[in-house]
Amino acid sequence: MTLRVDVVTLFPEAITGYADTSVLGRARERGVWDLVVHDFRDAAENVHRSVDDTPYGGGAGMVLGPEPIARTLEGVPALARPVIALTPSGRPFRHDVAAELAELAGFTLLCGRYEGFDQRVLDTVVDEEISLGDFVLAGGELAALCVIEAVVRLLPGGLGNDDSSREESFGEGLLEYPHYTKPASWRGLDVPEILRSGNHERIARWRRAQALHLTIARRPDLMAARGGLRPDEVTLLEEFPMVEALG
Repeated sequence: MTLRVDVVTLFPEAITGYADTSVLGRARERGVWDLVVHDFRDAAENVHRSVDDTPYGGGAGMVLGPEPIARTLEGVPALARPVIALTPSGRPFRHDVAAELAELAGFTLLCGRYEGFDQRVLDTVVDEEISLGDFVLAGGELAALCVIEAVVRLLPGGLGNDDSSREESFGEGLLEYPHYTKPASWRGLDVPEILRSGNHERIARWRRAQALHLTIARRPDLMAARGGLRPDEVTLLEEFPMVEALG
């Protein structure tokens, strides 16, 4: 099944340009996902094709009006559901949310600009709001691309090698173990000997231990969310200390 992603934006080229490159571009060529972009400025009825206006109650900036957005969303018969607005007040976007979206047949991302959306469009034609984090961007296009890439990477065939996404950070509520490549020694720093041992069982155990060490040190909130360490993981940490350079 091909995942359909609709994006509603004022800057279609910002979405299509990146979506044609790298992981996303190759996954589209393989039929893993499809992209349909809609410019809601096309639904503006005034001569200047403006889609924003000054806020009621005063204040700085401009607010996106509800009608062009609603007309765009309601005018696409095959629009993918749910419709998700990218807003600072939405549900935090994390790996588990990406995994939820990866299970769907499709979804629509609504990109904002200026001071945001008229609340009435969020109340009537949007199914959900998602936030990329506790910061503000000039618009929702970058956020939309982050959501799309995070989801596509989880789809079968999204990366070409499905094992890659299973081993990445957050897949099991843990940060990913550290990676090394040639040369074996660089600026006085050596690749851990175990990774050159050829003992794949011990390498797997070492990598698991390093993922646990990193998560405890850098993201204790993730460790707490998964309920802490299991007894076998405590044993694993005792067997394989944290890589000194990571401490």
